[in-house]
Amino acid sequence: MQQNYDKELSPEVREKMKKNLVYIGIFSVVMIFAGLTSAYIVSMGDSFWVKYNFPPAFYISTVIIVLSSIVLQVGISLAKKGNQSILKTVLPLTLLLGIGFAYFQWKGYGQLIDNGAYLSSKITVSDGRYGSYFQMKINGKYMEVDGNDYLLAGKEISPALKKEVSAFAAQFSTITTDKDGLSTIKNYGKFTLMYKNQDVTLKGKQLLINDSTKLEFVDLTRLEEFSWHIRDGRGDFYHKGKFGKDFKVYYKGKELDYKDRNLYYNGTVLSAPLQLKLDDAPDTASSYLYLITALHLLHIIGTLFYMLKMTIRSFSGNLSEYNYISVRMGAIFWHFLGLLWGYLLLFLLFIH
Repeated sequence: MQQNYDKELSPEVREKMKKNLVYIGIFSVVMIFAGLTSAYIVSMGDSFWVKYNFPPAFYISTVIIVLSSIVLQVGISLAKKGNQSILKTVLPLTLLLGIGFAYFQWKGYGQLIDNGAYLSSKITVSDGRYGSYFQMKINGKYMEVDGNDYLLAGKEISPALKKEVSAFAAQFSTITTDKDGLSTIKNYGKFTLMYKNQDVTLKGKQLLINDSTKLEFVDLTRLEEFSWHIRDGRGDFYHKGKFGKDFKVYYKGKELDYKDRNLYYNGTVLSAPLQLKLDDAPDTASSYLYLITALHLLHIIGTLFYMLKMTIRSFSGNLSEYNYISVRMGAIFWHFLGLLWGYLLLFLLFIH
């Protein structure tokens, strides 16, 4: 019934109606992202903020979505000139490029996680921080932490040794939740666990300080938190890499300095109130990054289903002039999503 009614309308009226619907959709999306990017800027105002390098996969996805728009626009231009069979090639290719964009966006999230940028986490390690309660010796030498580097005698340990340290720490990661957690701990070997500069030994199913004092539940909880960070290769920060090179921390728009495991603001060590604020501060920058890019990706995925529908119609021979209008309207929204990604990328690059 509705289709018969649409066919009674002139092509110009049908196209205008569909364009209006597309423009309303575009306006709604623009308002959503305008609100998110504005909230991003406002949130930076009086907060601790992390800035870090973008994952390379995001740049690859940018190239792909630009290429997909070019392919789609060239195909539609040729179809307008009478070569509508070209859509059998252009629509599947655009669909595949769109899937490629989604794939590299997902891969980018994996790269963010690998670099310590999580959807929800803190900026600095506070609970379970190395040296607050627990630390380690390797072959009798104190292991030190500087940023996210593990040091022996002032030199960074090798990647292979760091993996051994991680494996050793992982043994303590479930000692409060697994009733048999302590029974699975292997011989310490070259590693010595220390609590407030005192050796911790394992006897049976008990961890003892200097072979005599049992670690209480609160101490085991601290050890568990300590082990999570060492297991995952963290030192003082959740973000991995070198402070000042791979990531930076800002407060009220001013970059902080890091030296001797302390952060400096305006040339002085963070005051106690600011340090407490930082210890509790979430990594809001990463949360916004995930939210903004994931919401854009959802719009891409939704449009891909529409492209799939048009692709199927192109092979079934159902792309009449009426349906061809739908292809052009889909192209308008696809180009918009490409432009929107370009804006978001530039925004995050220069602001984030």
